[in-house]
Amino acid sequence: MADTTGRPPLPESSARVQALDRSGIAKWLAHTASDPGAVYRAWNKDGVALLPLGRRFDAVRVPCERLHAAVGSDDPQTVATVLRSWLDGPVIRDLRNSMGPYYVLIEPDAIWEGTEECLRLETYLYLPRPGVLSLHAHWVVTPARPGYLCDPEHLAALLATAEPLEVES
Repeated sequence: MADTTGRPPLPESSARVQALDRSGIAKWLAHTASDPGAVYRAWNKDGVALLPLGRRFDAVRVPCERLHAAVGSDDPQTVATVLRSWLDGPVIRDLRNSMGPYYVLIEPDAIWEGTEECLRLETYLYLPRPGVLSLHAHWVVTPARPGYLCDPEHLAALLATAEPLEVES
């Protein structure tokens, strides 16, 4: 439809579309808690909120050494590119220390047979607000849309490529 000048409307900017997507994802994440308002308040104050697992998603905790070995790099950009390609779903990195683990979000009660711990119901995880930088945690791969999670079989295949850690005697 043309505006009053007779010109067709401009397409929505990529930034606006991304903002709309982040808003929907944030809403979906916030509603995992019994009080979504508290999640928004925590995000506004700290950039992260403690969210319950087992309702909309579970998380597999992968030590950074193991994930970096599977990816073949510890470069953040390389890690993000590989994870986006292999997992095609949301991944968070704990930034509270230099060896912080990665958390791969999967469907609640999905089958996980790997050696890494799968965090489920009655466990809480700090999640950053999508699109906002935090000193505590960050999205390595942001959810593409509400409810879109990683396939645990893809994670298992990626981790199978990691060389076993050598133990010196």
